[in-house]
Amino acid sequence: MDPIRVLIVDDSPFMRKAIERMLVAADDIQVVGTARDGLDALEKIPQLKPDIITLDVEMPRMDGLTCLKKIMIDHPMPVLMVSSLTQEGAQATLDALAAGALDFIPKESSLASGSILQIQQDLQEKVRKLALSPRFRKPAARPAIQLPTRPLVAPVRSSGTGLPGLMATNPMAEFLVIGCSTGGPKALQDLLPAIPKSLPVPCFIVQHMPASFTKPFAERLNTICEVQVKEAEHGETARPGTIYIAPGGIHLNYRQRGAQAIIELNPEPAESLHKPSVDVMFESLARECTKQVLAMILTGMGSDGAKGMQALKAKGAHTLAEAEESCVVYGMPKAAFERGCVDQVAPLPEMAGILRRHFGI
Repeated sequence: MDPIRVLIVDDSPFMRKAIERMLVAADDIQVVGTARDGLDALEKIPQLKPDIITLDVEMPRMDGLTCLKKIMIDHPMPVLMVSSLTQEGAQATLDALAAGALDFIPKESSLASGSILQIQQDLQEKVRKLALSPRFRKPAARPAIQLPTRPLVAPVRSSGTGLPGLMATNPMAEFLVIGCSTGGPKALQDLLPAIPKSLPVPCFIVQHMPASFTKPFAERLNTICEVQVKEAEHGETARPGTIYIAPGGIHLNYRQRGAQAIIELNPEPAESLHKPSVDVMFESLARECTKQVLAMILTGMGSDGAKGMQALKAKGAHTLAEAEESCVVYGMPKAAFERGCVDQVAPLPEMAGILRRHFGI
């Protein structure tokens, strides 16, 4: 298999060299070139034909966002943003994710110090997964004679029937929980505005993001959604028609006090790979929630949420996972599917309709 071809775009010679050094340490990744700004990148893309681009946000002559928009028009391909963790960097990165970038890596000191080995492994894994993203995968040539094919909605193993799984409509869920990672910000910006303000239940969402990103992300979603969207706060009561985004750097837990659902933010378990963690949130509902739950897993790298969804399913929850065809990275939904705890698999464009029918809104 040919190595993954990467073009690094950054105005800092130090950053270009640091990213290149981490990528070329992998045998299956090849850095085919570097560019000092957006204009330089646009000239080099047709010549170098990269499979994926790492793109700095702030650059002279042409910034990353302007360059990204031109890439998506003229040379659609996976783009990994290199982002500052400042408030301004968060806003610019969210703009980039909305414009077609698949994910981001933190810039500044995190690439120059700290756990270099872990950062290197994360960067390599993101490049591998994003370069093969279904969103940019070229469709295979169709045969001259079409044979019957299976439905697009994948059969769910736990049904034992070989037929497409369908999520139960009764009893109607009293709580909605969603987990996502790579590709999640764009997926949520597509899904949530299609949910009416009459949503009769509270919703918790864990999206893997740094602490400086989750509040501006929630505020952005709130401007485009009919339902209220906010960053979750410790001790507040979860209310119907409100979507709570888990803050970065801390876990969101469900706690039940009588008939009330209370949000608990807790740093434990500290050793968790992700903070916030989808598994931690799902498992807290499996332990404490006496209400009917609808749990969803959207696009994301890794397996976070699969174990928690299995625990919820064992308690009778309705479960829904995003289909591979619409995922940026088919990791988290696949892990849940392989555990046999998914009722229904559906592409993202169909999910809002599934939710509206389930909740009768």
